[in-house]
Amino acid sequence: MINQKENFLNVLLEPLNFEFMRNALIMGILMGILCAVVGSYMIVQQMSMMGDMIAHSIMAGLPVAVFLRWPLSVGALLAGVVSAVVLSGIESQSRLKLDGVMALIFSSFLAIGTTLVTVLPGANRIDVIHILFGDILGVNQNDLKLTFAITLIILIGVWLFYKELLFYTFDPIGAQAGGMRVRWYYLGMVTAISLTVVASLQTVGVLLVMGMLVAPGITAYLLVKELHQMMIVGGCLGAFASIAGMYLSYYLDIPSGSAIVLVAFGLFMLAFLFSPSQGILTQSSFVKDINH
Repeated sequence: MINQKENFLNVLLEPLNFEFMRNALIMGILMGILCAVVGSYMIVQQMSMMGDMIAHSIMAGLPVAVFLRWPLSVGALLAGVVSAVVLSGIESQSRLKLDGVMALIFSSFLAIGTTLVTVLPGANRIDVIHILFGDILGVNQNDLKLTFAITLIILIGVWLFYKELLFYTFDPIGAQAGGMRVRWYYLGMVTAISLTVVASLQTVGVLLVMGMLVAPGITAYLLVKELHQMMIVGGCLGAFASIAGMYLSYYLDIPSGSAIVLVAFGLFMLAFLFSPSQGILTQSSFVKDINH
């Protein structure tokens, strides 16, 4: 029994001997919390596909940032916000369906990014594979400070404007009729999504960021009923998925970003099957069918 405990402690503590693992674990916890909070609003507002559009649209801002000698995060943030503003403008001024406009902007901004990479001087230095799939093991202190600052800003914003955001989230028409400046709340939401995507570039990359933005939130949605509970539970699940994914990555020698997203998906499947109120194996109708 003592040997088993010692082996378990060794499994937990061995990765912590390396600075890159400590940095990666801290980054994963921050990202798990950040993605869950922002993702919860995305889910209840049915904006998940907008998050995917923004995640891919930021590619257009990266070569511009390199050319202008800006931080990549600045270029990515601007491109993400611009893509959402363009989406809103086209949607409000035409009869086009939202999903079609999203697909158009998604592909257009991605095409702009890949074109500028080959056209702008110095832009070919961008590591596209790194951007697409992330490299959480390569995070440094500056990356941690940036992610911590983004997380803190968004958490404070949610705390200060929670009631307004709750009203806007569940009744945007009523919020507008009540005098709320819904355009500003829309822009704030889009900026929060863009900031989260920017912070995620180093961890899971563009292709996997949607997994972390959505999975903890929809898992929590199956377990709790209130939005604030959804954010808290989702944050805990996101942090756990990041930690567990990093340990799996360390011991199984698999990509870290993929391992994190797969753990998050595994947690969703458990909730989907066994949630006390919404699990398909625990619902009363299913149980009755089995008994009959």
